[in-house]
Amino acid sequence: MSSSIASRSHVRSIFFNPAVIIASLGYFVDIYDLVLFSIVRKPSLMALGLAGPELLSKGLMLLNIQMLGMLIGGIFWGILGDKKGRISILFGSIILYSLANIANGFVTSVEMYAVLRFLAGIGLAGELGAGITLVAEILPKETRGYGTMIIATIGIMGAILANFVAKQFDWTTAYFIGGGLGIMLLVLRVFVYESGMFSAAKEQSIERGNFLSLFTTWDKFKRYLHCILIGSPTWFVVGILVSLAPEFAESLGVQGKIDAGNAIASCYAGLTLGDLASGLLSQLLRSRKKTMLTFLLLNCLCIVLYFQLHWVDSTTFYWFIALLGFSSGFWAIFVTIAAEQFGTNLRATVATTVPNFARGSLNLISMLFLYLKGVAGIQGAGLWVGMLCIAIALGALWFMSETFGKDLNYIEVT
Repeated sequence: MSSSIASRSHVRSIFFNPAVIIASLGYFVDIYDLVLFSIVRKPSLMALGLAGPELLSKGLMLLNIQMLGMLIGGIFWGILGDKKGRISILFGSIILYSLANIANGFVTSVEMYAVLRFLAGIGLAGELGAGITLVAEILPKETRGYGTMIIATIGIMGAILANFVAKQFDWTTAYFIGGGLGIMLLVLRVFVYESGMFSAAKEQSIERGNFLSLFTTWDKFKRYLHCILIGSPTWFVVGILVSLAPEFAESLGVQGKIDAGNAIASCYAGLTLGDLASGLLSQLLRSRKKTMLTFLLLNCLCIVLYFQLHWVDSTTFYWFIALLGFSSGFWAIFVTIAAEQFGTNLRATVATTVPNFARGSLNLISMLFLYLKGVAGIQGAGLWVGMLCIAIALGALWFMSETFGKDLNYIEVT
């Protein structure tokens, strides 16, 4: 009985850990900005004088520039995190994307918008990986899954706030609010201390943060690649099925108009619950792999059922998008697995680059989707690409090692 009470007390203490709270709020603001552009794309571009097909073409161009910034930022912040410390990312990334967010409210041209989305993308790239790495290193190995679960669950709710703010305020004000939230969060960061594992590794004369060393041996490259591949289904769902929900709804004959912002909010509401459920399940099963397998299979089922929603009403369609989001709610487990796969001297590099490379896979997924759309139609393309993403993720998961309860206090040979 006493051990059970002690265990519950230990779990409760995780919820009040300063690092967990700050990392959660940081990811919350990060997600707010990440999805805000997609929500305010049309009104912001119309304010710049664009109309018609340019709203889509220029919007996709800006989104791709933001993704490019995230790919570059993922590498930059990851290397910095392993060389200078996890706290350096938490401070640096939020300063950059908060200032870029505020500046987005003052754009007067598409060119200026592109520069600021690129800078915002660089800043956005560092938050999640740094938070997961820090929390994974400071919490006990048996309960660190609770910490990463809290980060993802609270963080993803930022998308819901972004949709609410965009509906209530002008697009410029929505950007100002996001930047202001980030600046306010900087004040709380002074209460977070560096990881003891990193501090110990820093005292040793070892190479840290060598991104290229991930490609020098087959073992490290294989582990790294598998970490990226298991996350691709989430971005297929968010980037294709949800972002293009109005187009899919039209092809399925859904009754009523589907709003892209409401679809994104519904999906992220489901993602929030999914990340909470997957985090709890991984602790109950004491297995990251079994949890990932469960959610990938559920995700596969939901993708198939998505294309059976012929002639349903809009409310049913939104509810199913929430369910689709729930089945994709393995983002916390996905990044936690990446952090647990590598030693302290490469952990921030991996945990920061992996989610951004997984996000970047959306570019390849989109290209394949657009090609197949011309051959099999929008529904056929969506189904085939979705099944391919699931198959690749399942194959990568099969070859990965279990990391639940793994001692992370070790150095990776570079």
